[in-house]
Amino acid sequence: MPPLALVTGAAHRLGKAFALTLARLGYDILLHYHTSTDEALQTRLEIESLSRRVFPTQADLTQPAGVQSLLAQLEAILQSSSFALEVLVNSAAFMPAGSVDSLTLEHWDAVLDLNLRAPFLLAQACAKKMTDGGLIVNITDVGAQKSWSRYPSYTVSKAALESLTRVLARALAPQIRVNAIAPGFVLPSDVVTTGEWQRLIERIPLKRPARSEEITSALEFLIQNQYITGQTIVVDGGYSLV
Repeated sequence: MPPLALVTGAAHRLGKAFALTLARLGYDILLHYHTSTDEALQTRLEIESLSRRVFPTQADLTQPAGVQSLLAQLEAILQSSSFALEVLVNSAAFMPAGSVDSLTLEHWDAVLDLNLRAPFLLAQACAKKMTDGGLIVNITDVGAQKSWSRYPSYTVSKAALESLTRVLARALAPQIRVNAIAPGFVLPSDVVTTGEWQRLIERIPLKRPARSEEITSALEFLIQNQYITGQTIVVDGGYSLV
């Protein structure tokens, strides 16, 4: 049966890179996106240029109904064809800036709902559909091991996601392997100024941001090495040493 991979937040940035990497490895892609419709269309075209099938699906994963909508689309794909779900990559994330005393309840809930609850619900459901075994990869962050006071909800959510990775790995073994990839600085975000970005890069021992392929190669490694579960692969140019 053709292998299928579900990638959340796959319209752009690292999520797109993960989806394209999986397509190059021979997976058809269930491409989740939220509001990045134009970017999702472009990513779809790039995946189709690799002769892989792609199923773009819009859903707001901060809402349980959105998670269920994505899972309903997955179920429809699996029932209408001979696909085998083999990989889930939880890449969608939200990173609002805000100090501890200014962070709103709305932002706190949205971050934890997307960055932590959605990966749990998707892993819980997808594991049941990986009847011949599979791989779940949670995209965390080197910040999970830091104390980023400007991004409290994000930092807490990613630390919790690494803990969830270990819990799921033990609970779903031996049929399902669960691991995490913790990137360092790759692409500047909207909440970081150019000056701040440069100052951050100068603190990294390797003195440069990662290339996307240096992050996605960790996913390839986890697919190829089937004796790894419950681990977080840190790809950060040495930032965790600082």
